[in-house]
Amino acid sequence: MTGYDVADHHGRRPVGEVRGRGARGAFLDLTPLRISATYRRLWLGGALSGLGHQVAVVAVLFQVWEMTRSPFWVAAIGIAQAVPMIVLGLLGGPLADVLDRRRVALAATGGQAVAALALGAQLVLGFYPLPLLLALLSVQTACNALGAPSRRTFITRLMPREQVAAGIALHMISFQAAMMVGPAVGGLLLGVASPAVCYLVNAAALSISWWTVRALPPMPPDRRPTVAAPAPTGTGTGRAGGHGRALTAYPQARTRPLARLRRRTGTALVMLGEGVHQVRRDPVLRGSFLLDLAATLLAFPVALFPMVNQELFGGDPRTLGLFLTCVAIGGVSAGLASGLVTRRARLGVVQLGAVAVWGLALLGFGLAALGGVAWAALATLVVAGAADTVSVTSRAAMVQLATPDSHLGRVSSVEHVIGVSGPDIGNARAGLVAGLTTPAWSALLGALGCLAVGAWVALTHREVAAFRVGDRDV
Repeated sequence: MTGYDVADHHGRRPVGEVRGRGARGAFLDLTPLRISATYRRLWLGGALSGLGHQVAVVAVLFQVWEMTRSPFWVAAIGIAQAVPMIVLGLLGGPLADVLDRRRVALAATGGQAVAALALGAQLVLGFYPLPLLLALLSVQTACNALGAPSRRTFITRLMPREQVAAGIALHMISFQAAMMVGPAVGGLLLGVASPAVCYLVNAAALSISWWTVRALPPMPPDRRPTVAAPAPTGTGTGRAGGHGRALTAYPQARTRPLARLRRRTGTALVMLGEGVHQVRRDPVLRGSFLLDLAATLLAFPVALFPMVNQELFGGDPRTLGLFLTCVAIGGVSAGLASGLVTRRARLGVVQLGAVAVWGLALLGFGLAALGGVAWAALATLVVAGAADTVSVTSRAAMVQLATPDSHLGRVSSVEHVIGVSGPDIGNARAGLVAGLTTPAWSALLGALGCLAVGAWVALTHREVAAFRVGDRDV
């Protein structure tokens, strides 16, 4: 039985039930927006920056293609973004665990806005050479990656534990809405103006986001030694508080800059190792990340869309966008009904189910592509988009709730890198298998692999299914 809000005679709520009344419990939970003005501002800033980002994505693709007419240079956009995203995303984790997270995010968002403004300066200076364009894009991506682990911790500080999942779901739906609206807005701006105007729109959105971060209260990390970590060789004590001191306590008058840099770099690497160790030793975190990798590495389908579009629609560029639109429609629909997720106590069960639905939907996508049934292929992508949103929302909430605050930045950086690199590597796998077989068989084999690994994780990491929102107080 679900959909009721009645405790038993001991005052306990039935495990896994939806906390809401009737059908209203299924809808997007707006409570975080109602109870916290600070969260409202943060959410608005994130929604606007997401919209500006999508507008700029279209502008970058259009400008690089118009300058080169080369698919290889268009692919270079991904390289220019992926490298700083992974490297700086890892570095952002230790920063979030030793510095005030608000200040880290403030500096990172400011850097993004400046880079976007520099891209928009083309409106006055004329188009930049391609290497300079890609370099500015890399700088903007690096700033985004550096602040991402800090930004991921804000919701747990602003919301009660029972509202963390709802806060994450609200951010997810704003992201999905930006994916639907942003490219269309970017296309309209390109039609009447130039890519530089799109970059200026992004700069304005990021400036508003910077203001919303500035309005946050101070958010220093909790350096209480909640979880023991392996003692590093010759550095610190192995605890988060010790590393916080190690990064800041070197007397600058007595330590040469190169030696200080070497010691701090070593400390940062040790802290990154502690973040990875925290994931490895905690079966909830480890199982949740394995589920995400199963879904992305083995079954991510975006690289197949142009090939399937060629087979089903003759390669019409207008229909190619339908594939991504269908995924976004599913994501927004799941976001609107995210009360079914955020009001659940057993988020691990939700993620397991979502990964299973994702695999089944992409199995259907492969079968529809194999049979040449276009409408069925698009319909399965709607289901896959909904499952992806549910999986990401439940996983993000579990990571935030299951990780000690002293290690939250480092674990968030691991989550960030997995979330960024998984789809990219999954696309490479999909394209490689499609080249060896067919796009349909690539989708089928990936979906079967995802379902198999998901089942293995469910059997070997039972703590994921057993996780409840109120189990840990970290």
